[in-house]
Amino acid sequence: MVVPDDSMKAAANAVLVKSSLPSEFTNVVKGHDFAEVAEEKGSNDVDYNKLLRSYLSSGFQATNFGLAVNIVEQMIQWRPPKETLDDKSMRPDDRCTIFLGYTSNLISSGIRETIRFLVQHKMVSARETAAP
Repeated sequence: MVVPDDSMKAAANAVLVKSSLPSEFTNVVKGHDFAEVAEEKGSNDVDYNKLLRSYLSSGFQATNFGLAVNIVEQMIQWRPPKETLDDKSMRPDDRCTIFLGYTSNLISSGIRETIRFLVQHKMVSARETAAP
């Protein structure tokens, strides 16, 4: 089968398009440097805050995980606004309701221990498992 030149040019123009980097992924991809942290601390103890923050620059899926870590930190630190305390619509000990959703295949992975820890220590309010 012979393809006309016009069809080849149209196909090439559609496929061979110059790509551009999305604005939300402008960080340089770089993983956690365990040696650097050990040097700073003078030990091999893991600095979990730095480890979790490093996910922001560890690549696409890890970056999304890092963004999720930031959102969870905001949720944990959230406190009711003063005006809601003044009008008694909220109590000082009210906190965010945190729903944990995950696909069932994560239970058969190493993530299951993390999920168990979060539930066991009441760090999530509700959980939802879905089949992929």
